[in-house]
Amino acid sequence: MEKKIGKITHFYDRISVAVLSLTDDLELGDEIRISGHTTDFTQKITSLEIEHEKVLTAEPGDEVALKVIEPVRKRDKIYKIIHEMG
Repeated sequence: MEKKIGKITHFYDRISVAVLSLTDDLELGDEIRISGHTTDFTQKITSLEIEHEKVLTAEPGDEVALKVIEPVRKRDKIYKIIHEMG
């Protein structure tokens, strides 16, 4: 199951870092899917930063930076992958 949690607001291609605007919580270790016009991949969150400070969690309204494994584009959507138990 997937839940939309935000969108890309900026991408720094030289360092493969995306900045996202969140509408829901995000934690280190979460699995996300980034989807857009030419983008569609999943990855685990291995680093999160808010204003150059490493954090373990981010909340709705936060602008958070994270390392991405593929290029992304402004306005790509971010979904958290929720693994159902049982």
